[in-house]
Amino acid sequence: MGWAALGRRVGGGSRLSPILSLSVASHASSYLVTVFCILTVAVTLANFVSAEDIFEEGKSDKEILDNLLLATRYDKRLLPPVQGTLTVNVSVLLLSLASPDESSLKYEVEFLLQQQWYDPRLRYSNRSRYEFLNAIHHHNDIWLPDTYFIMHGDFKDPLIPVHFALRIYRNGTVNYLMRRHLILSCQGRLNIFPFDDPLCSFAIESISYEQTAITYVWKNDEDTLRKSPSLTTLNAYLIQNQTITCPIKASWRGNYSCLKVDLIFTRDRAFYFTTVFIPGVILVTSSFITFWLEWNAVPARVMIGVTTMLNFFTTSNGFRSTLPVVSNLTAMNVWDGVCMCFIYASLLEFVCVNYVGRKRPLHNVVYRPGENPVTQRLPAVLNRIGIILASPLKREGGATSQVGPGSSGGTNEIVSCTNCGPNPCTHTANNGCNTEQVRKKEPPHPIRVAKTIDVIARITFPAAYFVFLTFFFIHYKGVS
Repeated sequence: MGWAALGRRVGGGSRLSPILSLSVASHASSYLVTVFCILTVAVTLANFVSAEDIFEEGKSDKEILDNLLLATRYDKRLLPPVQGTLTVNVSVLLLSLASPDESSLKYEVEFLLQQQWYDPRLRYSNRSRYEFLNAIHHHNDIWLPDTYFIMHGDFKDPLIPVHFALRIYRNGTVNYLMRRHLILSCQGRLNIFPFDDPLCSFAIESISYEQTAITYVWKNDEDTLRKSPSLTTLNAYLIQNQTITCPIKASWRGNYSCLKVDLIFTRDRAFYFTTVFIPGVILVTSSFITFWLEWNAVPARVMIGVTTMLNFFTTSNGFRSTLPVVSNLTAMNVWDGVCMCFIYASLLEFVCVNYVGRKRPLHNVVYRPGENPVTQRLPAVLNRIGIILASPLKREGGATSQVGPGSSGGTNEIVSCTNCGPNPCTHTANNGCNTEQVRKKEPPHPIRVAKTIDVIARITFPAAYFVFLTFFFIHYKGVS
């Protein structure tokens, strides 16, 4: 009222009213701005207090993860914001090894694959009582490397459920552990089976991120796999393993980071020695026993030869059915072929000895099968004695007495003569033969020849088989 009266007094009331309105509006706008700033600061402080409060003691890991994985601050479609290339540390822990059978080139491997990387978006306050957060139920909400397996055979059924663990540490380190069971297709040299050492390999690689974005490295520069203390094996004999970076020539995508695992297995040599090699040696050496039997022991020698051959066929065929089928010559083919040749050769030796022993002697001794050779030669011996008795007897003075007709100072002994032309002939000692040309020689008896063959076989067959065994095992063991 005072201002209005003053205005009327001065006569300028109509000009003061707009000035007053502008002043009030200015003060009102300033007040509104101040209130808005205060409210903004209050909301910010409230959010900050709430964010700090979520990490305080008493909060569950689920509540912490729900806050960390808010859509306003975390997007799993983006790589972790790190300087340069994201490094993923990898390690493998072997759990079990198995093989379907001894002759297979497939091995089943069960292992734990651990991947570790740094994601600064997942750091949380040290005020929390959790050393790490169990994010197994947030598996689909967190960025994970798209690792896949190459150079392997197949995954073993069932694929579901996939066993894994996911942990997030205070500093933002993420530890991702998953259990895998692979059936590896291995590379072996079946031409020297069972002396080969199959090589089984598998590799891991990122399927979508190139090496400029993600780099896989072996954790702590490990050059071998770690083995579980409870590692179990079944028909699998691991002798060596190594973890390397995939060679460029072996990688079909050279611009992607790749890690490779090599597992070198060996066969159970004791199994093959006890089931194949030692029984084969026993059967072959058993066929050599016939060389120490009499040449005319037909039933015994035939039984030994045929029985060893049939037994070897049965043993080799039963084992060969479990071997891998290849088109080239293998060590097992060489073993079976040579052993069978020795058994068959011993049987042929018996046939030759029996044939030679039954031949008719060249000095007219009639051989009758089934009779004693001594009694068969008895008539020839008696005839020989009669001829000697009929020959001139030497006297003390060097003169000879003549016995029988036509004994005019000469002997009637039947000897072989060499001056009768191309064919041999026999004469009495004084009938046209010179003294130096007379040779008293008889061809060897067939029985003696047969026994000589047996004696030679007793030495040559075992010696040749021993040379084969030495060459076989040294050669194929050296090749392996």
